[in-house]
Amino acid sequence: MASKEEIIAKAKNSITEFDEELAAEVAEEGLAAGIDPVELIEKGFTAGMEEVGEKFGQGTLFLPHVLAAAEAMKAGMEVITPEMEKRKSQTKNLGTVIIGTIEGDIHSIGKDIVASMLNIAGFKVVDLGRDVAIKTFVEKAKELKPQVVASSALMTTTMVNQIQVEEQLKEAGARDKVKTMVGGAPVTQDWADKIGADIYGESANDAVSKVKAALKV
Repeated sequence: MASKEEIIAKAKNSITEFDEELAAEVAEEGLAAGIDPVELIEKGFTAGMEEVGEKFGQGTLFLPHVLAAAEAMKAGMEVITPEMEKRKSQTKNLGTVIIGTIEGDIHSIGKDIVASMLNIAGFKVVDLGRDVAIKTFVEKAKELKPQVVASSALMTTTMVNQIQVEEQLKEAGARDKVKTMVGGAPVTQDWADKIGADIYGESANDAVSKVKAALKV
């Protein structure tokens, strides 16, 4: 039987090799071996996605590779999610988070990982998807009254739209009722401070810990 380290390494490889079938298989293998799903996601699938993201940034991999890696991760997550849901039912609901990739941006990998990790942590996550119109963030904030509105941007050309989330929430009278979180490859703490966002999520783990701290849960 494969060791925990070998299974986690295999999970990472399934992403870097864009192998959906292997991702699903290794997810099942990991759960059967009693590996913590969070650890399998973080050290296996997420680590693989980060490596793909770095290579994409360096120009050695291209968008089709990134999308293929995302599909592999999705296949693995589909196996792990029911187990996470079981765990979640044993924990109290810590609050609601609305999350989406900002208007004009079709990337969803980082946002998907953050959404999954928040879900595991015990938050109710409403995932709006990608290329989400600013008005949708605002409408959903008014309708669902979440504790956090989170937007992800993977391109410098779209991160400017995160300013609009802040401004339009203010115009709608909803800004003081929620915490806002921003994240994504080009996003920094300085950017979050500049636009007035409450939380900057550098990574999925960082996002979860900062949301918990902001909400004092």
